[in-house]
Amino acid sequence: MQQQQQQQPPPQSQSQSQQQQQHVSSQNTRPKPLTSQERERIFAYRDKYYYSPRYSDDEYEYRHVALPRDMLKIIPSSFFAENGTFKILHEDEWRSQLGITQSLGWVHYGCHAPEPHILLFRKPK
Repeated sequence: MQQQQQQQPPPQSQSQSQQQQQHVSSQNTRPKPLTSQERERIFAYRDKYYYSPRYSDDEYEYRHVALPRDMLKIIPSSFFAENGTFKILHEDEWRSQLGITQSLGWVHYGCHAPEPHILLFRKPK
């Protein structure tokens, strides 16, 4: 009787594995809810948000949202990862706490590390 060999996926490079772990760990810890005063100060910047045009690949449609750099000073530290970029935010966090407005289906999936005020979004095509 021949033994069936189970096929295992190829090993991931260390950087891919680290990125996935960072993504999972940063999504598990939700920022604390904002106080009404914090939300009011943040929402004062909403008219200065920059929403990029949409761009896409075969799987996703993408866009980024650039927040004013000086706004980062007033956002509580619980919104940020150790590297100084935003944690991966749930929809209710970026919508209701940061005041980002876009159509349904967008998911925050990352940040542009050299520019921590830029949040990356995508949605399936």
